[in-house]
Amino acid sequence: MVIEISEVASPIGKIVVAVRAGRLCALAFDDSWPRKRAALERRFGDVEWRRAKDPGGVARALRRYFDGDIDALARIDVDPGGTPFQRAVWTRLRNVPAGRTVSYGELARAAGYPRAVRAVGAANGSNPVGLVIPCHRVIGSSGKLVGYGGGLHRKRWLLSHEGSGAPAP
Repeated sequence: MVIEISEVASPIGKIVVAVRAGRLCALAFDDSWPRKRAALERRFGDVEWRRAKDPGGVARALRRYFDGDIDALARIDVDPGGTPFQRAVWTRLRNVPAGRTVSYGELARAAGYPRAVRAVGAANGSNPVGLVIPCHRVIGSSGKLVGYGGGLHRKRWLLSHEGSGAPAP
């Protein structure tokens, strides 16, 4: 199985993307790429890694996003894997528009699991294609920034970039 990878410079650090059959299967900031790569090898088995300039158009879409087209990521095809529950949460999360935030409780209700707030949080934390499945748009019920694998400084930057403001940490 071939997975194409590319690196994209961004204002909040280098991003590595992995695309299989034209669909984004992983996105990570450079410092967490080794863990994402290992997860892809567990998921897909024997992987042939190939460098590519713009696999699946993802690098171009990321550049457009960071240049101000905050809706550019919505058009990226994804293959995040995951359980049926995780996919249900990620599908609902992908419907949260740029410039908006949602609490874990609101996301749990939207996904059809109103009592599974912690499980929704865990699904959010295991999202393999952050930014594109916009886990940075989930905030605590108090309106404060909580949890983000890329660090709260990046989450704050992303929310500000999208025009939703950055709640207090």
